[in-house]
Amino acid sequence: MDKVDLNNTQSKKALLEDESIKTWMIVDEFIKLSGFSVEQISTLIKQGDLNSKEEDGLVYIDVSSGTSALIKGVESTLVNLDVSGTSLDPIFVEKTISTILSLHEKVISAKDETIAAVKSENEFLKEGLISMQDIYDDDKKTLELLREELKKANEEVEFMKRKYKLMWGKISNSTK
Repeated sequence: MDKVDLNNTQSKKALLEDESIKTWMIVDEFIKLSGFSVEQISTLIKQGDLNSKEEDGLVYIDVSSGTSALIKGVESTLVNLDVSGTSLDPIFVEKTISTILSLHEKVISAKDETIAAVKSENEFLKEGLISMQDIYDDDKKTLELLREELKKANEEVEFMKRKYKLMWGKISNSTK
């Protein structure tokens, strides 16, 4: 493997690891939690503020990027309200904090599930390796036993060849 292949492999591995860490939520659920409209979400996706993917006709939003976009949206709203001199509605602030906390809890929950799945997979792989090592050791013993048997069989064949040479030699000498 040359240096280019190694770099490509490491890049692909980093992308896969990054992809497996993301927590995906169906866009409808994200709309309910965030309070954004479909138009706002599509704009955020086009701007690159929200990571999204489509599978089986459903659109998914990365929750961590959604949290960032939500915070940016709230921040710009707060700045606009502050500039215009309008006071903040406490319900708006409470709802925003609640939404951010809810998204954060989903991210943490998904991360915990991912960690548990990775630990389970690692345990499975460890057991598989141990099992393969046991099978390898058994096969190694069997091969050694077969080599010994083959060696004994070859010694017997050589003994029989010498015996028959001696016998045929005596017979051929006696007929002359």
